[in-house]
Amino acid sequence: MLGDPVSHSLSPAIHAAALAAAGISGEYAARRVDSEGMRRAVAEIRDGVLSGANVTMPHKGLAADLADRLEPRAMRARSVNTLWSEERSVLGDSTDIDGVVTAWGWAGLPEDAPVLVLGSGGAAAAAILALEGRQLTVAARRPERAEELLATLGVDARVAPLDAPCPGAVVVNATPIGMHGEALPGEVVTAASGLFDMAYGSGPTPAVQLARRLGLPVAEGPDMLLAQAAASFTIWTGIDPPLDEMRAALVAGMGRSG
Repeated sequence: MLGDPVSHSLSPAIHAAALAAAGISGEYAARRVDSEGMRRAVAEIRDGVLSGANVTMPHKGLAADLADRLEPRAMRARSVNTLWSEERSVLGDSTDIDGVVTAWGWAGLPEDAPVLVLGSGGAAAAAILALEGRQLTVAARRPERAEELLATLGVDARVAPLDAPCPGAVVVNATPIGMHGEALPGEVVTAASGLFDMAYGSGPTPAVQLARRLGLPVAEGPDMLLAQAAASFTIWTGIDPPLDEMRAALVAGMGRSG
């Protein structure tokens, strides 16, 4: 895991459990890196010193720039969270997109409802590409950033203010709002038909708590973390991920962090 900060990450525990369950010898570690550290790590992947890496904030865009080849969806998003090598070339993909699709299904979120994506960064890009083809609205503090993101992705969607509710939509929170106990703005949750909250801390966010009180289907940040980790594991190993063991490690890790 490459990023800054990374000390809070539950990914090492999740992947350690996956490797042990699959009988694969190896280690998954968190490495705090700046941009130069990212360049060194990518060189290590290219040289076979590292088998691969996940990338987290704030380096997903840099990872896309440093990879030799990108999967088409990662190229569209200009965001990479998974790196590996083939024939001394570093490849990059965004399993965040898989994470959205898989966690959406696990939670039973509506498949035919409109979608309100909050945010204009890499997480929002993953959500927009995962949900492309639906009736999309993107809301951000700076609407021009949302417009720029949609133009980069080549996706047609409506742009709205961050605090504007979208009645009947599934709300996808792709911002950090909620990680430290903040509530989402306005009435976006009370007007929703479901919630996918990518933000997570030591417990359910205020938005998740509200959605559950309202009886709405909910996907949380840990669901997406597990789903994207499973997709990355398959890329690196070529085998199906041991989801039960990975989920148990995630739950245990969240208990310790709380």
